[in-house]
Amino acid sequence: MERYKLTLAYDGTDFYGSQRQANKPTIQLALEKALNGIGWSGSSVSFAGRTDTGVHASGQVASVEMEWRHTGGELLKAINAKLPQEISVLFVEQAPPHFHPRFSASSRSYRYRIYHQPVRDPQRERYAWRIWPALEATMLNKLAADLVGTHDFAAFGTPPRSGQSTIREVMAAEWIESDDEVVFCVKANAFLYHMVRRLVFAQVAIAQGREPDNALQDLLGAPKRRTFAGLAPACGLTLTNVTYPDQFRNI
Repeated sequence: MERYKLTLAYDGTDFYGSQRQANKPTIQLALEKALNGIGWSGSSVSFAGRTDTGVHASGQVASVEMEWRHTGGELLKAINAKLPQEISVLFVEQAPPHFHPRFSASSRSYRYRIYHQPVRDPQRERYAWRIWPALEATMLNKLAADLVGTHDFAAFGTPPRSGQSTIREVMAAEWIESDDEVVFCVKANAFLYHMVRRLVFAQVAIAQGREPDNALQDLLGAPKRRTFAGLAPACGLTLTNVTYPDQFRNI
């Protein structure tokens, strides 16, 4: 029995998130069904992070234990042949027995995409949030700078289990401007449920003048004061990368 690390990409538009749910299409259910189709007899696949309904990924990580007598490349082809078109396994690597995609991870990175147009663009609506008038990238980057460091993000999300810590370390946060788009790129040791989408909405609200300029600083300084209510649409969010300590690299 070998443990394999799978790196996945998916269009999450028509899925109810990554985590298995009864009688609803999810990424986990689709992957487990594909694995069943090539002889896997396990009970559950583990993921590096939970993505919400409609959220995408270009670097999600999963792990699975199974008997496989062929190469990793052949395993990749076999799984992809069974997966729906919206999901693809990009890489297959053998992993040590103690590897866990979530608990072994040292950081996760997300991207949130916004485009500026007065009318909707059908080719971008599945993957970006349309906002008009255009946001000022300089203002957004000033706000993003306040997020870097170790803070209590309780106002922007909830932990995986009740009572767990809401303190997270944000290692990098910036907005990148290109043509009529701005993209929020953020990296942290871990994220709370809905944290990225709430942070995006908060920054947009401040940039549009609907929240005071110091709203982020106030909520990071006093996170129990209130929960930020706004939530950016799921369509703009993509899990782009999960990193691991040296012992798990090139496995």
